[in-house]
Amino acid sequence: MITIGQLARYIGVSTKTIRVYHDKGLFSEPDRDASGYRRYDAKDAIDLIKIRTLAEAGVPLSRIKDLRLATDEEFQQALREIDNKLTTRIRDLRATQGRLRELAAGHLAPLPTEVGAHLQHLVRWGFTPRWVDLQRDLWILVFATHPDRAITLFHDQAETLADLALRQLFLDYDRAHDLNADDPRIDNLARRIAKAIQDRYGPGEPPELDAASAIPALIQDTVNASSPAWQRVDTLIRAHLGA
Repeated sequence: MITIGQLARYIGVSTKTIRVYHDKGLFSEPDRDASGYRRYDAKDAIDLIKIRTLAEAGVPLSRIKDLRLATDEEFQQALREIDNKLTTRIRDLRATQGRLRELAAGHLAPLPTEVGAHLQHLVRWGFTPRWVDLQRDLWILVFATHPDRAITLFHDQAETLADLALRQLFLDYDRAHDLNADDPRIDNLARRIAKAIQDRYGPGEPPELDAASAIPALIQDTVNASSPAWQRVDTLIRAHLGA
């Protein structure tokens, strides 16, 4: 028979934790001996190990209390479910660890190889460094928040830029960054872009993220905030497409 302090040291928990388990009804509190001490036996140690292991796996104390009353079959099924959740959690943590290491190496987030190659194409095609940097940052955001949809959106843009006429539209948009918002060239550019969108997609919608996502609006706000001319182009394009 051992004291609560000895039990705590053997199992690797604090005496306070054991008392919490007692208060929550997870762990029966033994009677006191003639000296006024509560004494614990081997079964208590085994029970405490089970409780501690479940708690370390992230199982809520209320759920542990239920499992203490479960049949052996129910307990084994619960352990399998907990193990599956832990496997998913470990996978997610490893992915997070990978992103953390990328961040430590000076990279906000890794991009697929084909996106990196595309950014190099932008440089060779004559896009400004400002545009290339903006595209890199925005693709990082899209791939980080919507990895399942990002590659579809990227392929759509890459196909668009493979068309010389459409690429020229993007180049003109890039160079419009420093124009005054009331420059007449802005109106012409917006009409050309709106027509190109209608010609490419017809009555259908361009590829997009899920409807509930706030990322597209965040991206457009970021682009618009960098240039009054770009903001006016966006407003005019929306007006043309909505007409």
